[in-house]
Parts: sequence; structure tokens; C-alpha cells
Amino acid sequence: MTVVVLFVKIIIYNTILWIGEREMAKKISTRKTTAKSSSTAKKTSVKNAEAEVKASVKEATVEPKTVAKEEAVKPKAAVKKTAKAKTPEKKETVEAKPEAKKEEAVKPKSAAKKKTAKAKTSEKKAAVKAKPVVKKEEAAEPKTEVKEKTVKAKPAAKKAEVEVKEPVKKVEIETKVPAKKVAVKAEAPSKKEVAEPQIAVKQDIPMEQPDLGPRRSVAFIGSECYPFVKTGGLGDVMYALPKALAKLNLDVKVILPRYKCIPQKYQEKMEYRGSFYMDLCADGKQYYVGIMEYQEDGVVYDFIDNDEFFSWGDPYTNLIDDIPKFCYFGKAALAALNYLDWTPDIVHCHDWQAALVPLYLRTCFSDTNVGRAIAVLTIHNLRFQGVYDRKTIQYWSGLPDYVFNKDCMIQNWLDANMLKGGITYSNKVTTVSNSYAEEIKTPFYGEGLDGLMSARANDLCGIVNGLDYTDWDPASDPRIAKTFSVEDFRKNKVLNKKALQEELGLEKDTKTMMIGMISRLTDQKGFDLVDYVMDELCQDAVQIVVLGTGDVKYENMFRHFAWKYSGKVSANIFYSDELSHKIYASCDAFLMPSLFEPCGLSQLMSLRYGTIPIVRETGGLRDTVEAYNEFDKTGTGFSFTNYNAHEMLNTVRYAERIYYDRKRDWNKIVERAMSKDFSWKNSAGQYQELYKSLIGE
Repeated sequence: MTVVVLFVKIIIYNTILWIGEREMAKKISTRKTTAKSSSTAKKTSVKNAEAEVKASVKEATVEPKTVAKEEAVKPKAAVKKTAKAKTPEKKETVEAKPEAKKEEAVKPKSAAKKKTAKAKTSEKKAAVKAKPVVKKEEAAEPKTEVKEKTVKAKPAAKKAEVEVKEPVKKVEIETKVPAKKVAVKAEAPSKKEVAEPQIAVKQDIPMEQPDLGPRRSVAFIGSECYPFVKTGGLGDVMYALPKALAKLNLDVKVILPRYKCIPQKYQEKMEYRGSFYMDLCADGKQYYVGIMEYQEDGVVYDFIDNDEFFSWGDPYTNLIDDIPKFCYFGKAALAALNYLDWTPDIVHCHDWQAALVPLYLRTCFSDTNVGRAIAVLTIHNLRFQGVYDRKTIQYWSGLPDYVFNKDCMIQNWLDANMLKGGITYSNKVTTVSNSYAEEIKTPFYGEGLDGLMSARANDLCGIVNGLDYTDWDPASDPRIAKTFSVEDFRKNKVLNKKALQEELGLEKDTKTMMIGMISRLTDQKGFDLVDYVMDELCQDAVQIVVLGTGDVKYENMFRHFAWKYSGKVSANIFYSDELSHKIYASCDAFLMPSLFEPCGLSQLMSLRYGTIPIVRETGGLRDTVEAYNEFDKTGTGFSFTNYNAHEMLNTVRYAERIYYDRKRDWNKIVERAMSKDFSWKNSAGQYQELYKSLIGE
């Protein structure tokens, strides 16, 4: 009610002013009388305002519950009328605010709901008119008065207009000042709250850099490295592992032969670092050693140049030529390190082609700087050992006689085994999976070296290879028809299958299960099992896509079934990197029934692309693929244990049953598979810890 009465009084006051102004316009000639009437009107308005302020203060003390919020409105509205109302306004705000705060602290929120309907309507009106109430009520009403007075005073003389405007301007100035003060008081707490986090951000606190310790150096020595030359998984490891280690603050150098088959675009970017002649054979024959350097991604690649050994088109030809080639390469790699005055902490050599490096370190280079390095040998496939005639290897290597004994390099009394000598003289021997490290201690997987591997069991360990996730990424792969991720594979992965069916001439049915195989077509990869049940497998509702080369009998076998079951089988007897990406992205399952598998990268690629692997439990396949359990709803693929063709076929048909009858479970398997992390970041961290343990850190 008090607010309504206040509004009525304001309207009456405005009408009185309007009538007074009208009379002033009529009696423009008598300026003195109009001045007296205006002054008397101002005095009466001031007295009325003071009386209203005093009355509102009394009402605030009597009714604190309902008027607490209205008190802040009443004095502010009254202040707008005159300049003298400033002093009572300050008193009211000082008296009313503490009361309101005390009442709000004592009374809970439920008490606010019990206000009268009239008080709510008055508060809503005040909220609609202005945000905040103080600013708009104080600023809006004086402006409307100015407009009304100026418009109505236009017909009158200019002198009267001046007289009317002057007091109005005073009222505007005087009312704006308290409004600004009130706004500042209200906004002050919020500014403090905002300023505190800004001050914390602006503080220049020096970040403590982690103590990485001394930067250790590692020299990788191997026969191939992607993208220069690659024939298998060794090329991928020699490319990705040094890059990952360089990101971990290791100084990495990769030493490779400079084959003529290296693409010209890389040959052109190589820089000449020097050349020298080196004694190689037992008779002291000297051979030229050239060093060409290439740098990329923080890794230095040094290529050993010699046309006599590396002028062939392929990196591997036959043992008659390969034995002298890699005897020269192992010794030249260490001589190049001495020539460049670059002494590594670790010399990490790979497979039999670089297996003589540990022997050279401890014999020919024992008195040099590089001879202080620690030797690590990684076995990527124990089946390939570099076994050849003892006299030939002894002549080309120039190694002393005492290393050619049955405990080191001699095998079968007449032959010498290069890999056996490297295992004997290395400080640490690693394989590319934990399971394979255990398997090679047994006669079935040991390839004749199971006794030596058991003897060096304390120095033997396995680290699973990683996958380059920048190159193998379904979310950004430019080679596939439609990119996808773990979030949208249900919608987009099938588009790749449709595109591949059109490209290879298969029946266009995206609901048919597609099985892929990308591999060397050899017995080791289990293709004798596939050959045995291929006709039965083609009777199922599946499509089969094969990519690779190998033994002629398996190449012709797949060509035959591609002819017999045209539209269901696609035999691509060649290798294409682009087509391999398309197969991984398009197929629903990937068959890999290896007899033995040191690590394997194909199953890692299929997991990355949501293509469920069907594998035999051996080596790296056991370490990377978790068998599906329909009761626990776990697993990332399907596996079988025994090397048996029909056990493999039954596992494939079990996967078919899950694919067709339990599609939701199949999609969950795909989600878990794509969520696995087999990047080189994890593997590189394990190698770094291995290096530290050998150095003694």
C-alpha cells in the first residue's frame, strides 16, 4: 500500500508542476511572480518529501518482514524529486540495510514465501522496470520529467524555458551522484571476487623444470628402416622406436646401409659427412666407407655407402652375398661412430644382420671410445640366424679364432651362427613380446638355440612392439573412403566396406561378414591351415579378402578360390600400402592363425581400425589379443590354442555367430578393441627403463 500511495503522490506532484508551468506560460510578462510561485512550489515539495521520508522510516521499523525490500526503493524514489532529499536518503540506507541483513540472516527462505500478494506485485513491477532497481528508477524518472517540461514549455518564451530547465538539470545531477555511489557499493564485492583469480593467473611463478638427468645416447644398427627400405616388421620398429625415444630426451642415431633401392627423394636430401678406408677381412683387405647423413623428427640417420656391397636392387638376395655384406656393415657402422667422434651409451642392434656388432665391440673396438658402449640385441624372428660356412664367416668378419667355439659361434661343428655369437656377447637380449621370450626357451620355438636362451634367461626379456598411431589412425586416414572413430564406427565403418566391395568386385552386401588376411603367404603365418579348410570356409556367409605374396603354392591356392567363388573371395597377390589400409578399415574380422609370431603388427592395426582379430594363442598374439568371454562380456578378439585347421574353423564360425546373432555384443568388442593403446609411447618407455638399468641409473 505504501508504494501505491507513493506513486499517487508522485502523479499529483507532476500534475501540480504541469499546472504551474502552464500558468507561467500565460503570465510570461510577469517574471517576478512566476519566480516566486516556482520557489514556493519547490519549498512545499521539499517539505512533502521530507515528511514522506520520515514516515517511511517509521513504517520500516514497525513492519520489518514485508517492508525490508521496499525500504530500499522508497527513499531512492523520494530522492529523485529534490536536491535536499540526499541527507535523509543516506540515513535511510544506513538504517534500513542493517535491518534487512539481520532479518535475512534470521529468517529462512521459507519466510520470504509468506509475503503478501501486494508486496509481490510491487516487487515484480519494480523488477520489470529496472535491473538493478536503483539505477533505472533514479535515472529514468528525472529524464521523463525533463522531456515533459521541455515539450510543454516550447510555446512559451525562451526565457521561461531556461528557467524551467535549470532546476531540472540540478535535480538530474544531484540524483545521479547517489545513484553512482549506490552502484559502486553494490558492485564492489563482485569485483573483489573476480579480481582474486585474475591476480593468481598473472603472477609469474617460475615453473620447476623436471630433472631429466644427463641426456643418454643410443645408436640403432639395423638392415632396414621405413620409409627408406622395408621388407617386414623390422623396418617399422627401426623407424618408430627411435622417434619415440627422441621424444623422451634421448639422443638417437640410426645407422643403415645405403641401398640403391632407397627412393631418390631421400637420396637427394642426404649430406656427405666424410669417408675413410677400413680393414675388413682376415687378410687385412681394405674397403671404402662413406657416410651420408639425413635428419628427420629429431633422429639422425647415417647411411653407410659402398657400391660394392649395396648396389643390389633388394636389401636381401642370398646368403652367399648377404654374409659378406653384413660382415662389412657391422664393422663399418662402429668405425663410422669412431670417425664421427660420437660415442653412444647404448648400441642397439637388430636381428642377425647386425648380430656381429657386439662381437666387434668386445674384440676389434675394445680399445676405442665406442668400445665402452653397452650392447643390446633384439631378436625379431629367431628362425633367421645367419648360419653359413665357418671359414667364410671367419674370413669376411676378421674376428679372432677364440670366438669360433661351440659356446659362441660354432653350430654343427662346420657352420658358424652369426646370431648365436651376438646373443653370447650382448649385455642384454630382448624379444618383441613377453610370450615369445618364454617360448624360445623351449625346443619347439627355440630353433636350435633353446639351450643358449635358457642359459641367458636372466638377461632375456620381452617388450611388445608398438604401432605408429599417426600413420595408422582411422579418424584421419586419407587412404580410406570414410574416416571413423570409436564414437561413430557403427555408422561410418560400413561405408568403407561398401567402397571396398565395389573396388574389388565383390557382392555388394554390407551385412555380409568380411574377413581379411594381409601377410606373407608362408607356413609360419598358418596358411597351411587355411589351405586345408578354405573350401569349407567359403560355404559360410562370409567374404574373404587376401593381400600379400609368398610361397607359390599359397598364391595359386588363393587365385583358384577367387576364380571358384567369384564375388566372395578376392585374391590380391601383391602388396599395396594403400589397399592394406582399406582392408583394415573395411573388414569385420582379421584372420591370423600363425604357427609362431614373435610380435606381429597386423593384429595391432586391425585392433586400431575396429577389425576384430581371430588369432592363434602364440607369441605377441597372446600378449595383445584378449579372447572374447560371452559371460563376462570382456575381450577384444577371438583365439584358439592348438595348431589345428578345424579348431581354427570352429573359432571363425563362433565369431560369425556373434557377428550375426549378437550384434550389440560384437559392437562392444569393437569398442574395446579400438580403445586399446598399443602406441610406441608405452614401448619406448619400457626401452628407456631398460637402458637406465644397464647404465646403472
